[in-house]
Amino acid sequence: MAGLSDTRLSVISEGETREIAVLSRAGGTPGLFWLGGFRSEMTGSKATAIDAFGAAEGLMVTRFDYSGHGKSGGTFRDGTISRWLAEALAVFATISGPQIVIGSSMGGWLALLLNRAVRALGSQRVKALILVAPAVDMTEDLMRAGFTPEDFDALATRGQIERPSAYAAEPDIITARLIEDGARHLLFGGAIDTGCPVTILQGGEDHDVPQEQALKLVSRLLSDPVTLTIVPDGDHRLSRDADLQLLTDAVRRAIEE
Repeated sequence: MAGLSDTRLSVISEGETREIAVLSRAGGTPGLFWLGGFRSEMTGSKATAIDAFGAAEGLMVTRFDYSGHGKSGGTFRDGTISRWLAEALAVFATISGPQIVIGSSMGGWLALLLNRAVRALGSQRVKALILVAPAVDMTEDLMRAGFTPEDFDALATRGQIERPSAYAAEPDIITARLIEDGARHLLFGGAIDTGCPVTILQGGEDHDVPQEQALKLVSRLLSDPVTLTIVPDGDHRLSRDADLQLLTDAVRRAIEE
């Protein structure tokens, strides 16, 4: 694709190397750094809309596939929040200058975790966070909380359970490792200090990440500017033309601010 650089980045964590597929577009700053959701790919509609916006505005855009997703190496069943966060941080370290970090669903949780890790190193490079249906603490609030006794038995004996997916023919695989690792990264135990403006876009008809989850997040963002937009008839995808316009409008406001 014209103007895009398609590269591979070797990421080592937990004693294992994964080849991470990265699509990057050169341009000015603030750059746009995309974090996708659980089982999503960097060529999805929202990621593509962000890239098109960046191209039109002459901005740097970076997106990638987590291990076990899309064109990246690794196995999905081995995925954990720690692994995917390590990959996000590794890709982030390859670019320079201020960035607007945009996360969708699980990517919203990872965006908050990435921002915390970057700021812990003394960096102020994350200038704003834009979170679309953020699935913060999803392994606890949106997965484990709904498990049945049979699910817990399956996790203990087989190490995984399967859930029908509304977005793919294959079921979602939820592993005991994912749930156990997610507990290391929970954010809802107290206030969340981002050090930058936060914009949240949430569908009112989202059955995967209900709007109560977004309201819970807002209640913990006590020290930073927060804008919450609920799209009354919006689903989890928020990928209709009008939804994508809301997203790019939010990016434009973040740039102007």
